[in-house]
Amino acid sequence: MAPIKAIAKNVSFSPKRLKPIMDSIRGMGVDEALLSLSFFPSDAAVKVSKAVRSAAANAENNQNDGDFDLRVEILKGFSSEPYHEILGPTKKRGASNGLIIKNGYIIASWGDIDRVDMTFSVTKSYLSAITGISIKKGLISSEKDKVSNYIWDKTFDGNKNKKITWEHLLDQSSNWAGNLWGINDWEDRPNQRLNIDSWRSQEQKEPGSYYKYNDVRVNVLAYSLLHVFRESLPKVLQQNIMNQIGASDSWRWYGYENSWTNIDGHMIQSVSGGGHNGGGVFINSLDHARFGLLYLNNGNWNGKTILTKEWIDKSITPSPSNLEYGYMWWLNKRNGEDYWKGVPENVYYGAGFGGNYIVVIPENKIVIVARWMGRGTIGKFVKMIIEADSN
Repeated sequence: MAPIKAIAKNVSFSPKRLKPIMDSIRGMGVDEALLSLSFFPSDAAVKVSKAVRSAAANAENNQNDGDFDLRVEILKGFSSEPYHEILGPTKKRGASNGLIIKNGYIIASWGDIDRVDMTFSVTKSYLSAITGISIKKGLISSEKDKVSNYIWDKTFDGNKNKKITWEHLLDQSSNWAGNLWGINDWEDRPNQRLNIDSWRSQEQKEPGSYYKYNDVRVNVLAYSLLHVFRESLPKVLQQNIMNQIGASDSWRWYGYENSWTNIDGHMIQSVSGGGHNGGGVFINSLDHARFGLLYLNNGNWNGKTILTKEWIDKSITPSPSNLEYGYMWWLNKRNGEDYWKGVPENVYYGAGFGGNYIVVIPENKIVIVARWMGRGTIGKFVKMIIEADSN
């Protein structure tokens, strides 16, 4: 099992009170650390003990048992899709890792939180933030605007495509129809009760009327934002968010081998909104945590507004077509199919294939980053952390 760190720099206790406790358990295994903590009579030691137990539970019990070769996992996971292929970079993943932040400080971590890995659809939450930046800068007047007013090529041609707004793309109700980077919209997660002839001929639904999780349409958002910013989205993310929150320079954001487009005479790669066909954001858990903390703090970082609170609020508001989904953030809603029982309804999270999560718990001022968690375990884990924090 990976070594456990219970850093707990500040959990309502002074560094002076915590230092002797942390010094005493640094480098220990879980059992040894818990035994040592039991000899400290202070309430600070009790709090650190909870952090160690929480991290240990995740490392021991909630690991994803899939193939570490993510190319194999991707091909297997989307084998029901016609013509599915890998077009962007992939890499072998690491072991389960993650961390828990309370009041802006790490109170527990497990595994290698500096390791850069694919994060799949958690990428969508970064894409949502980029959209917020475009509105903050005035490049897009409103998420209610039609995208066709900004993108002048044929991407949004058609009676229904031309009605699509930025908001429709963000809450995955656009029902955009077409082909992007050689992939048809209908190829993504098609209804397995139908056949390929039915998929090809299905009638396009009205934008905003129907939720459908679809990476082709998410990539249409990324492509459209590239044309609005007129520069690569990784550069936009780096300058406007990641550098501002003190992220490392180890993360990357990739597109596909064929997803290049001409911007003002320069060929720039349009990035993907996940790892469905490879690509997406590759990042370590510490940088994920900083991004989650930015959202917990309503877009503010050390007194500077990176994202507006208005944008954060809109991002975590249930969409008309799916109460569990906002602007590319998942919402924990009681009547939803994926409701985490016993977890507050204001909890929201980014989620990606293979068990990748950034979880924001506003009431407790907690951010959890978990990588490669086993299927169906994240809700129970979050509940356990909240209960430990509340006791």
